[in-house]
Amino acid sequence: MGGRLDPAVARIRAEVRAALSDLTDASPGGLVLVGFSGGADSLALLAATCFEAPKMGLSAGAVVVDHGLQPGSADVAARAAAQAATLGAAPVRVERVDVGSRGGPEAAARTARHAAVSRVADELGAVCVLLAHTRDDQAETVLLGLARGSGARSLAGMRPVTGRVRRPLLAVPRADTRAACAADQLTWWDDPHNRDHAHARARVRHRVLPALEQELGPGIRDALARSAELLRADADALDELGAALLTAATAGGPGRPDEPGVHLAVDVLAAAPAALRHRALRSAAVAAGCPAGDLAAVHVAAVDRLVTGWHGQRGVDLPGKVIASRSRGWLRLAARPVTG
Repeated sequence: MGGRLDPAVARIRAEVRAALSDLTDASPGGLVLVGFSGGADSLALLAATCFEAPKMGLSAGAVVVDHGLQPGSADVAARAAAQAATLGAAPVRVERVDVGSRGGPEAAARTARHAAVSRVADELGAVCVLLAHTRDDQAETVLLGLARGSGARSLAGMRPVTGRVRRPLLAVPRADTRAACAADQLTWWDDPHNRDHAHARARVRHRVLPALEQELGPGIRDALARSAELLRADADALDELGAALLTAATAGGPGRPDEPGVHLAVDVLAAAPAALRHRALRSAAVAAGCPAGDLAAVHVAAVDRLVTGWHGQRGVDLPGKVIASRSRGWLRLAARPVTG
């Protein structure tokens, strides 16, 4: 008779089982692809997925991303891949990526990693991708968003489900992933970048959150994650209303310009609450060609002044060579004309 299952292992398996429950009938035999680094979080997630997925008529695979940012990264990736195969993951892919500099080193690495995982998921026909973000990661994300002065969407943190990407461990503390690995006698790899205080997330993890816990109590991580969940519901509702406003503002009407671009009726925008108007303007700017990651609140505020503070001023230059301008009751967002 076997011994009692470790509580941390049991909890992580239960979270994975719940995250995959809708796929049993919808995608029988489908591949569940786990983003795997060899760290404790992704190791605990992969071990649980390799245990649960076959019982649910699914298969478990893994993708390891080698960012090439430190000496020996290829060896680290190879060891992670071998460990994934030992756990029963198949197929296991290692993807080497070139990390750029856009948005800073952390954002650039995240962008390259997500693109690689998405590409492999497409190639393998994965029905979903599991990422090992924990409750602690969620708390860090909320604090980073707060420090940037971001709006409700950023403070809402990471979604449990975004398209085919699922994050089963968002309610699980990081301590549980380590406890689960130890209980299963699995050895994880600690990425030195996670302790490099040159990175904002590392400073939040090792300095800011411990200081907040010391001053405000040990429940601060739960409180931040709970706040993110509440804000996410609010942000989702506002996003829906903002999308409806955008539809109404672009519906057309007398005097609508014929030039290329996104055209918005100023009177429709001006009558709406600022929270909805800002969302509609942001979506319109992205539709006109602004890179979403480069479009900051200051840009949206400048476009909003063309609606609420119009006194004949020139257009507003936006990222992606897009310009916003106002004429005859219409706001136009379009690519800047090419001049010889």
